[in-house]
This record gives sequence, C-alpha cells and structure tokens, in this order.
Amino acid sequence: MTWVIDASHSMITFSVRHMMISKVRGRFSRFDGTVNFDEQNPVNSSVHVTIDAASIDTRDERRDGHLTSPDFLDVANYPTITFASKRLEVIDDSHGRIIGDLTIRGVTREVALEVAYNGQSKSPWGTLSAGFSASTKINRKDWGLTWNVALETGGVLVGEEVTIDIEIEIVKQVPQEEPVAA
Repeated sequence: MTWVIDASHSMITFSVRHMMISKVRGRFSRFDGTVNFDEQNPVNSSVHVTIDAASIDTRDERRDGHLTSPDFLDVANYPTITFASKRLEVIDDSHGRIIGDLTIRGVTREVALEVAYNGQSKSPWGTLSAGFSASTKINRKDWGLTWNVALETGGVLVGEEVTIDIEIEIVKQVPQEEPVAA
C-alpha cells in the first residue's frame, strides 16, 4: 500500500562538527516522498525521498549560501538529494534497518538507516498515519563535499562526519474506486 510523507509533520535534520569544538545543526525544509509500506511483511516495503537541496537551513543565511554553492551542495547543478531504498531488514517488532542509495551532487553511495517504528494513529479526519524515526552517519567526503579550512590551533573548520536524523509521518493513501461504465 502506498503512503506519502506528511512533510508538515516530518523533519530531516543534520549536524556536523564546527571548529572541532561544537556542532552546527540544520534541516531541509522542503522534501517529499513515497513509502510502499507492507504492514504484514515490512521487508517488502520500499522508500523513495527527494529533498530540495536549496531548502537547507542552518539559521545563518551566509552559511546557507555557502552550503548551496559549488563548494558544497552546488544546487545550481544538483538541485535535489535523493534516497531510494534497496532492501529492508527487520530487527524486532519496532526496529529495523533500511539500506539504500543516497545521491548527493550526482554521487550515489549506499547508506544504512537505523529505523524505529513509532506506531500508527487515525486522525480526526479519518486518515491513517504511521511514524518512524531514523538516523545514520555519513562521511561528507564520500560524496565529494571536500571543502575545508585548516585551523591555526589544529584540526579543521568543518568536520567530515555528518549525523542525519529523520522524523517521518506517512499517510496511507486510499485507492480511488473506478467508476462503473454504464
């Protein structure tokens, strides 16, 4: 059954070390996707997400401008970041792993998302939603995001490891009945 991401109740965030001493956090404010969620056999499910790379928001316009430039995401040439699942692994009733292809700047690499299933709930409007939390860590250099500056005190300005945290609410799509021909 097809479910769609409810972006107004979902969030894709990231964090990365800054100057080796703190973390900068950000999010992507525009994304969409579909989940073919097989409730009876979750390993048969699939996920596809598209993120508007220009929607990056770290609460600093200058930094966001640098992150969308050719030094990092190069949104003029690579406007989207995508994730497409390849397989799912069930760990227990509420935990699993989604292995899939993450594409950033035209470079595709396999990543594994550690996923928690948070359950389902019916809204006051009759729709059925399911919630998931997921996380992973990537090395940004694996996607060609290599810009950096050496610090006078040692180390670098921007850490290589990026932590990605995802909170997703999906809404079950009800199949439309075909009109009966007269």
